Amino acid sequence: MPMFRYYATKPAGQVPAAAKAVHTNFLRTGRIARAEDWHAEERRFLTHQEVAARTGMRLENAGRKTHQRLNTFHQKIRFPEVIFHKTLAQAPHLGYVHVTASKTDFAEYKDITWGFYIANFSAEITADEQFFKRISPGYSRMYFAVAMKAGEDGATRRPVLNREVRDNGVLFRTADPMTALRNVLMLGARNAELRKIVEAIG
Repeated sequence: MPMFRYYATKPAGQVPAAAKAVHTNFLRTGRIARAEDWHAEERRFLTHQEVAARTGMRLENAGRKTHQRLNTFHQKIRFPEVIFHKTLAQAPHLGYVHVTASKTDFAEYKDITWGFYIANFSAEITADEQFFKRISPGYSRMYFAVAMKAGEDGATRRPVLNREVRDNGVLFRTADPMTALRNVLMLGARNAELRKIVEAIG
């Protein structure tokens, strides 16, 4: 993925300059003047750290709103708030946020620990260490849940992808927010009665 350059836009509260009579200029010169309200030397390029911080804030806000929405569906389906994000090193305007985690029985697998994520890009989720492949940086979102297990990286035992589940650890991946909502609620539903309620979501 190529390296990106980012520049700051004008502050939201800045008062725009009085509009010029565009049609008059066009009649006089035959040209339509564009982007006259800034000069190239006034552009301030952002560092990748600044972009990553802004991206992280947006991702975590989206994660919190999603978590609130999940917990308002049914009083017997509740999820812990476990919000943290990661941005991509080569493209810090892209990243993903962890929203919640829980345990469930999934297909033939019993007592699986899983985490639910939202990404502001779409990609294939792979079984190798790279994790994302064929990243599409367009305006898209990807919702996915993966099986997790305790890692063996010393004292911290950080969770890692459980690739014993479905060969790549992916429980679901979708671009549709309603499908994602339904899938997460199904993972959180503890009995058949609750699963029927979730299945009834339009």
